[in-house]
Amino acid sequence: MKAIVIDRFGGPEELHEAQRPDPQPAPGQVRVRVEAVGVNPADGKARSGLMASPDTTFPLVPGLEAAGVVDALGDGVTDVAVGDRVVGFAEGGAYAELAVLSTYAVMPDALDATVAVSLPVAGETSRRVLRFLGVQPGETLLVHGASGVVGEVATQLAVAGGATVIGTASAANQERVAALGATPTTYGDGWLDRVRALAPNGVDAVLDASGAGVLDQSVELLGSPDRLVTIADPAAFTTGITFSGTSQRSAQELADLVAQRASGAVTTTISRVLPLAEAAAAQALSDSGRAGGKLVLVP
Repeated sequence: MKAIVIDRFGGPEELHEAQRPDPQPAPGQVRVRVEAVGVNPADGKARSGLMASPDTTFPLVPGLEAAGVVDALGDGVTDVAVGDRVVGFAEGGAYAELAVLSTYAVMPDALDATVAVSLPVAGETSRRVLRFLGVQPGETLLVHGASGVVGEVATQLAVAGGATVIGTASAANQERVAALGATPTTYGDGWLDRVRALAPNGVDAVLDASGAGVLDQSVELLGSPDRLVTIADPAAFTTGITFSGTSQRSAQELADLVAQRASGAVTTTISRVLPLAEAAAAQALSDSGRAGGKLVLVP
């Protein structure tokens, strides 16, 4: 199969096309002919070596999520058949013509693959973080970076659960954050005063999806770091603040989110769809933090 790989850690320029053996699904897995690949900040971290582990081997195929048509089944798979359209988490990389999925959900016919692929990572991260924060109906949650992919899903899930959400975003994205059900405000200098004005009784929890250096002031806002979590700021590792934890993948939760996205109950913003051959450009844009929504690659 054709794939995008790296042969060593480095910048986006290390990504290049190569021929790789077709992957084979293990028991409980399915293989798909890829229609869409989600680009995530974690892809850039893996490429640069920030997520390297002792068992990392090259060539390395990036990518955590893919959508496509099932063309092979691992032993024991009975919930889908060859020819079904599914979306899920890739094992062994997704930047390729074929990908093996572990946790997956069937895509409704009305849901385009380029939209469905925005859901696995953002949905899992959002649900995990909201559970960690223990956000309850009637509480106020501050989301830094509410217009980003995770931020917008987390905002909608929190609002649906009965929480009040204040979301920071750029001036250009204020209306989009408001449409998610949140009270928007701009990020940058003075954000703490703006949030305090919007929440005179304080906020109960904070999710940092921006990585914009807001942790210290978020602790000041909360009074303690107990209900603060970041998914984007590595400063957490040296300050004792919680960085998002280990993935907790659930096929049922993914299926629920797919159904919500298909019905319009949940929305995600697709900023650009690029050819797989332009993976380097996509990762460079992702690394910049200015993607403006979900980046998607198509073979």
